[in-house]
Amino acid sequence: MQFSTGNYSVSESVGQAMITVTRSGPTNGTTVVHYATSDGTATQRSDYEEKAGELRFAPGETEKQFGVLINDDAYAEGTETVNLTLSKVRGGSLGSLGKATLSITDNDSADGSANPIDDPATFVGQHYHDFLNRQSDSGGQNFWTREITSCGNDQQCIEVKRINVSAAFYLSIEFQQTGYLVERMYKVAYGDATGTSTLNGSHQLAVPIVRLDEFLSDTQEIGDGVVVLQDGWQQKLEANKQAFAAEFVARDRFTAAFPSALSAADFVDKLNNNAGNPLSQSERDQLVNDLSSGAKTRADVLRAVAEDPVLNQAEFNRAFVLMQYFGYLRRNPNDPQDSDYTGYDFWLTKLNQFNGNYINAEMVKAFISSIEYRERFQGGASRGNPQGANPP
Repeated sequence: MQFSTGNYSVSESVGQAMITVTRSGPTNGTTVVHYATSDGTATQRSDYEEKAGELRFAPGETEKQFGVLINDDAYAEGTETVNLTLSKVRGGSLGSLGKATLSITDNDSADGSANPIDDPATFVGQHYHDFLNRQSDSGGQNFWTREITSCGNDQQCIEVKRINVSAAFYLSIEFQQTGYLVERMYKVAYGDATGTSTLNGSHQLAVPIVRLDEFLSDTQEIGDGVVVLQDGWQQKLEANKQAFAAEFVARDRFTAAFPSALSAADFVDKLNNNAGNPLSQSERDQLVNDLSSGAKTRADVLRAVAEDPVLNQAEFNRAFVLMQYFGYLRRNPNDPQDSDYTGYDFWLTKLNQFNGNYINAEMVKAFISSIEYRERFQGGASRGNPQGANPP
């Protein structure tokens, strides 16, 4: 298993680089290899979208590809590089080209005066990258771009439309069934993490346990090949969910938290407790019976709790705020420029006060107009250390 070449190249304006992985030698079995990107001189916040996953070669297959999404910014930065790595080969071995470099050639001769994220088409396309982990389909791209351009030169209308278009990606079926599901699965499996905040005095608070790197790779796994409303999308999504849940419960972290000797009742009760007890007594008892009888697997039970409507509603605002950091700022809420969860606490408190109304809470507006978000695509303050990063 190896890359087809040690060096790939793509223009910044192309939108996606396709990376080829090859298999040589005996091909009568199944071989699986893990791939991942990491920052070289290019950064995942501005230049490309972090990508990780697995390629599965069926018997007879010798070549597969994965895509790396490329972001277009207004910086004159020359050619920048992304590191590509293959690892964890199962059913084969790693060849000499287990590492490669993706070069992103610049399309700007000087720093641009206009921020490309202000262009409606670019704004929409970037949301497909940041929230749905894919290139936009033409129907969706055109529909959401027209929502903004229908305002003409009415700046107040444009601002409202940009906010609503942006929020629509979080509220979309595609994101709700991929990214938001991943957030809930981590909560069901591992409960909450504890963060610190100085909002209205220093205190601790329960915060989502999932972190950006694991969220991105897992969301990409569930969303792989899914484009809502295209033929077969529901079947593809369900197959992805089943495969992901089965892989999730087989991970060392999960089996350490839920040893195989755990009884069916204890397994269900622990998941339910981590989730904040959304299950009714009858729902809990049914899952215990199904797991005991073999009607459901551990993966099925994990999904059943994660997809419970009561949990979905209870976790909605917390996840909405978390995705402002993951989607727009491409970082964890307590990563620099923040040092704790004060910003997250501020926005969650405000969103709750407005009963989840993101417009009245001005949450989406604050993130898409923040210096930190806008500096992903065009300079102002120091690119490496942006000022005014925290939306509050």
